[in-house]
Amino acid sequence: MKRSNRSGRRSSPDCKRSGAGSVPEPSENAGPGGPGLAGQPIGPDGPRARVLVAGATGYAGALAADLVWRHPDLELAALTARSEIGTPLNRLYPRYAVPLELRELDLADLDDVEAAIVAYPHGASAPVVAEMRGRGLVVVDLSADFRLEELPTYERFYGAHGAPDLLDGAVYGLTELEREAVAAAELVANPGCYPTATILALAPLASEGLIEDVVIDAKSGVSGAGRDKGEATAFTTVTENVTAYTPVGHRHRPEIAEKLDRLSPSDAGIESITFVPHLVPLDQGESVSCYVRSGRDVGQDELDRLYEQAYTGEPFIKLCDAPPGMRDVRDSNGCHIQVIAGDDRIVVFAVIDNLWKGASGQAIQNLNLMLGLDETAGLR
Repeated sequence: MKRSNRSGRRSSPDCKRSGAGSVPEPSENAGPGGPGLAGQPIGPDGPRARVLVAGATGYAGALAADLVWRHPDLELAALTARSEIGTPLNRLYPRYAVPLELRELDLADLDDVEAAIVAYPHGASAPVVAEMRGRGLVVVDLSADFRLEELPTYERFYGAHGAPDLLDGAVYGLTELEREAVAAAELVANPGCYPTATILALAPLASEGLIEDVVIDAKSGVSGAGRDKGEATAFTTVTENVTAYTPVGHRHRPEIAEKLDRLSPSDAGIESITFVPHLVPLDQGESVSCYVRSGRDVGQDELDRLYEQAYTGEPFIKLCDAPPGMRDVRDSNGCHIQVIAGDDRIVVFAVIDNLWKGASGQAIQNLNLMLGLDETAGLR
């Protein structure tokens, strides 16, 4: 998927790691200056990389800050926000033991910062990322500003772009499919939560040209909507309720389509993609159920083989023998997948934690690679 030019737990399904292979070693080009900043090793054998988290009042930004704070090889240099200035993060989010105070972002005061995770809203992120890149920071951006390859597609769904010149150099950070490119990147576009689960669910099929059309039934906890959605995510609205939203024209559909089409061996790509998300009365978690019509009969043995081959050795992906549940991946960077040869369609289930693998956990996974670290560092 590279750019074209560039307690009370239910018993878990029988999930297994998808192979005994090892995770590839970080690229020799990982991070600025090789396997560490300025040519120095990062971690136990060298200085910890100093990381800024911008936009730390939101759910994803706050979790990113906590993950950096607890990371063995990273140092949380600063937290910035556009509100709650002067408030310690552990007061705003008592679940996180991060005592640093939120401050305004000063782009002229980044000399002691090597990397940034930017958790700004779509559209607000791009100009800030451009300034950070101009000052030599490696950046993982959690917004949609650098995910789409085609500028007109971005403008249709999000409006004017704040830094279009950076699009060609950005790497789409679905780590399992773009590991080498991420390791060599200086700007990574962290995928959306729904695209992360959906593309991981469907990539083995798309790569073999086995998707003619697909219907994606997606469900997410309310944290996926962010902190400031008001009545739409209020307790009295979402409790004991499941509601579809944006059934036509959801912003994540073009992201899913673009990446799956790039995986497909056919120039025509995938004939039809129907994507319908739902809001469910949970805090965190995300599930996608994908119903695939293929151009030929595909048996269970072939499906099992394809998925084993695709995900052998992946540290965060497990293949399951029963439909996985969101609770099984809560507060983890995992993605659990089951694939079934149905009577007339292939059915694929995938679950992730929308704040972890769907946002901040994957951001850390990507940043680890960019800095020459083990991609699982700070995520176990």
